[in-house]
Amino acid sequence: MLQAVAPGASVVVCSTCRHSPESREDAAGRRGGALLAEALRAVQAGEPRYAGIAIQDMPCLFACSAHCTVHVRAPGKVGYVMGRFAPDEGSARAILDYAAKHAESEEGQVRYGDWPEGVKGHFLVRVPPEGFVAT
Repeated sequence: MLQAVAPGASVVVCSTCRHSPESREDAAGRRGGALLAEALRAVQAGEPRYAGIAIQDMPCLFACSAHCTVHVRAPGKVGYVMGRFAPDEGSARAILDYAAKHAESEEGQVRYGDWPEGVKGHFLVRVPPEGFVAT
């Protein structure tokens, strides 16, 4: 059930997420999570500054009420689960911009003024790293 991945900064994408609150799939029968993962990889491929952020797929993050969900994480840092994204390039760029700032931060906490506009209002939960709680 678990698959080992390399440690480091990553965006884990719920590959089975709904396309939108109204529909599971787009007109071509593709899930929103799969489309968002594709958009993340396409944006990453064109931007060298995102090279250090792994894009990882995982079926179901159990955040089903929030379509197109991702988990931004890095070892020893507070992680964030975000959702309710459109599965498109704009959302992918905002997520990767935030993930880059998260990776550069000391503990995973990015100053609100540095958040990309495209992630504001999308945060669902923050996750403390193993062995820590946030204060």
